[in-house]
Amino acid sequence: MNIVITGSVAYDYLMSFPGYFKEHILPEHIENISLSFLVETMEKRRGGIAPNIAYTLALFGERPRLLAAVGEDFEDYRRWLEENGIDTRGAKVIPGTFTASFFANTDLSNAQIATFYTGAMAYASQLRLTDLDGERPDLVVISPNDPQAMKQYVDECISLEIPYLYDPSQQIVRLTGEEVRHGIDHALALFVNEYEFALIQKMTAYQPEEIARRVRFMVVTCGECGAELYAEGQHIHIPAVPPQKIADPTGVGDAFRGGFLAAYARGLDWETCGKVGALAATYCLEQHGTQSHRYTPAEFIQRFRQVFDDQGKLDVFLKF
Repeated sequence: MNIVITGSVAYDYLMSFPGYFKEHILPEHIENISLSFLVETMEKRRGGIAPNIAYTLALFGERPRLLAAVGEDFEDYRRWLEENGIDTRGAKVIPGTFTASFFANTDLSNAQIATFYTGAMAYASQLRLTDLDGERPDLVVISPNDPQAMKQYVDECISLEIPYLYDPSQQIVRLTGEEVRHGIDHALALFVNEYEFALIQKMTAYQPEEIARRVRFMVVTCGECGAELYAEGQHIHIPAVPPQKIADPTGVGDAFRGGFLAAYARGLDWETCGKVGALAATYCLEQHGTQSHRYTPAEFIQRFRQVFDDQGKLDVFLKF
């Protein structure tokens, strides 16, 4: 499947706090909050939602295409992505800027406090789907990005009649209720976590069943409780796959999306798509960084069958 992924491309600075944030937050003084956390470790990693999703897709043999604005410091990252099966010709370097940066501090309970520096991403609206070389996309993923670019890509997909997966996630707070409704109303699919799903309902005044009716399929991820999948009138609970260890929750949702889309691209049924996403997410959870997990399709299938019975369906991953 020809999949184009739009969204942020960033360097992640991942830090670990050897305590609990909740112990230092005073609700009665929340209006004057002033906190600094001394961290013990910090790692610089390649990240950003678009390449995170693309990376997991590529592990299954897909060759997703990026459409994203990047900075002058991107070339090493570009080589890494190309070496791992991702088409970066749509990654446009913005002169005089740095690639966006994500600063995440994680405590002992895996709670996170994060800051995002926009950098080159602020210029993403300069890119157009029509600028891409190659064949017409079968699917466009609209993930968190510069808000103007997200709105633009929705309108482009509608105009060009290209199906799109709407994943507003962290940028919901930068969109209006009308903009979110517009994005959902024309989408093939919606991906959000449970908090974002509640926020969407508040912003749009849509009820959960109403949102599910407006898209072909919708996934609401719920952390360790798994995910809820709504597709063509069905409601399917997708259980989480227990990790062998928990290293870092950053990027787990992106890996879920990549795994789900890999199965969707091979024409697998909804429940199997969800379960592939769940295991892909667990692989990411077990590693530090968002693109550190690695497996061959055969290794993935072997582990999948330790948890789920796919009745041989995942053999389709071995045919490409």
